[in-house]
Amino acid sequence: MRGHRPEVADVFRSHAGAYQEAWGSSTSVAQKRVLRAISVCRTAALGGHKRRCERCGHQEISYNSCRDRHCPKCQASARARWLDARQGELLDVPYFHVVFTLPARLSPVALQNKRLLYGMLFRTVAETLLTIARDPKHLGAEIGFLAVLHTWGQNLDHHPHIHCVVPGGGISPAHDEWISCPERFLLPVRVLSRLFRNKFLAHLTAARNNGSLSFHGKLEPLREPENWQRLLTEVQATDWVVYAKPPFGGPEQVLKYLARYTHRVAISNQRLVAVEDGKVSFQWTDYAHGRRHRVMTLEAAEFIRRFLLHVLPPGFMHIRHYGFLANRLRDKKLALARELLAEKPSSHTPTSQASAPSRVDSAQEPNSLICPACKQGRLILVETLQPDPDTGFQPLEFDTS
Repeated sequence: MRGHRPEVADVFRSHAGAYQEAWGSSTSVAQKRVLRAISVCRTAALGGHKRRCERCGHQEISYNSCRDRHCPKCQASARARWLDARQGELLDVPYFHVVFTLPARLSPVALQNKRLLYGMLFRTVAETLLTIARDPKHLGAEIGFLAVLHTWGQNLDHHPHIHCVVPGGGISPAHDEWISCPERFLLPVRVLSRLFRNKFLAHLTAARNNGSLSFHGKLEPLREPENWQRLLTEVQATDWVVYAKPPFGGPEQVLKYLARYTHRVAISNQRLVAVEDGKVSFQWTDYAHGRRHRVMTLEAAEFIRRFLLHVLPPGFMHIRHYGFLANRLRDKKLALARELLAEKPSSHTPTSQASAPSRVDSAQEPNSLICPACKQGRLILVETLQPDPDTGFQPLEFDTS
């Protein structure tokens, strides 16, 4: 693929057949849909628009985006719109970043029970943070925070964890005071870790007891009570990883920070190094050895398999708000927090990133693009191109109905 920077879509289009042969029987409907969506993204298969410059006659064709939330090419505009909506929710306080990680021994159980265990992970993280923050021995206040689920590690393995962005303080129980956390310290990590572990295992045990968990393939032995209890004993005896970073600044830094996490996908196109000889090479950061940058090479079918591990259940919300930032309480509680902080309400003005028209997703504003040739005229929509089913993604024969 000389002269063309490799993309995830290239891997999908070129090696879907090898993937289908190796893993097709175990591919879910949701994974099939994502595989096809990314493969045809911005190709004639989805249709598009032809535009001509009103000044110099230059013509351009832009194909439609798939807009799938797992697609590496379709997140920029969605992220900009989401960040724009968050501007009015920021407080003039330091913000902390806290990460809760599910132990590796429970990862296979989560992979076979995604909707249940990912939801359980959100619930447990929220209960843990809110409970410890309310405790008078710690902060003694109601906090609010945003939580984002990621399910991948740097090498595309299954690694469920939740990133939380937390304002440094909260509303007092009497709603008459803003209680700030100590400088550079939010809540004790060891206490958070223990409560996180205990609460998650309690929820997990309840789900097992009421028959909500599924065990297939290599996990079938966990249907036996003694094997299940052995697993619980093992994970109960380990320290669960909770990581809290020092505060990274106030509201002026928060949006940039959030942009790194909220709409990230399992791997970006920028990390791909080469797609050749049936293999995919990509960059990854080895955090276990001093954050060294390395290159990993996988068979293309294995690369696709790992990517599809991170397809979320349909409709599953991977960004959630809790405490005084919870959706049904947000406006009222934020107004109270600003009053207690003696803030003026933040003015909400769209960011240039959010309001700038996208050259690809410009169907909503067909005459808003400046001609790249003459730099003066505007590109005017002259033809709408219908989807062409005879182009784009052909090798995969999955039924996605």
